[in-house]
Amino acid sequence: MAAWAVGVDLGGTKIEMGLVDSGNRIVARRRMPTSADEGPQPVVERIAQGVAELERALPTGQRIAALGICSPGPLDPETGWLIDPPNLPGLHNTPLRKMLAERLALPVRLEHDAKAAALGEFHFGAGRSAQSMVYVVVGTGVGAAIITDGHLYRGEHNFAGEVGHITLDRNGELCDCGSRGCTETYLSGPWLARRYRRSLGFEDVADVTGEQVARLAGQGDELARQVMAQAGEALGIVVATMAMILSIDLYVIGGGVAKAGDLLLEPARRTVPRYSYQSVGSRVRIVTSQRGGDGPILGCCYLARQALGQD
Repeated sequence: MAAWAVGVDLGGTKIEMGLVDSGNRIVARRRMPTSADEGPQPVVERIAQGVAELERALPTGQRIAALGICSPGPLDPETGWLIDPPNLPGLHNTPLRKMLAERLALPVRLEHDAKAAALGEFHFGAGRSAQSMVYVVVGTGVGAAIITDGHLYRGEHNFAGEVGHITLDRNGELCDCGSRGCTETYLSGPWLARRYRRSLGFEDVADVTGEQVARLAGQGDELARQVMAQAGEALGIVVATMAMILSIDLYVIGGGVAKAGDLLLEPARRTVPRYSYQSVGSRVRIVTSQRGGDGPILGCCYLARQALGQD
């Protein structure tokens, strides 16, 4: 029987924690501010306090056997170090896995948040019947996690999946990365908002977000629908490109912008065949995440059980 495990989603502003039972159900949750600027030790103590609170939900005689934690990158899952994640400036160069393992006296695994979400979706969501899958996160940025034959593909330096910076138009918009016409300039939440504001003629209006653009599109706003259609087409080109390179059929879309559903996905599905072989594009499936915000926690618990030798 699978052991009780805790999954921790360490974000730039908040920490989400979940206690997961043997049936892979989240039976108790905790949320707290990250406050990364206070440094590593206070963050570790907050997580330890959350674990102590979750223990109260355990049946009599049971105990937490392992913990998995995910974070924005860059990080090194092999050594367990956070390197220099931009959204966690107070935790740069932190041996987080070692600190948590010593504080909690538990086996601990550390993973990139997108990869943890992909594992949660692959094992407990839309990817359960698949052999391979690509999980695409569309939110403030755009990234992907690649699972081939049930295993994460990391690449030589653990950077595999940076699809947000595939160039779609070499003469396009200047991206924050310094290149032009990147996927993110069409698809990410901030760029959806920017393109929508431009369509209204109010470049400097700052009170519109990508999620609001998606919501307006769902309410029938024609300009918002055009922006979402352009984003969906960009997503379709990226998926077609990955399908041609990776020969993977299933693409699961998660993140805040993915809440737009078919307003984003239908243009993507229509676009894929135009940018891939017919024999490739006809097999591609693009679906929304089934686990949503629970994916990272479930993926972390899967990794925690791996630390115990339980897959």
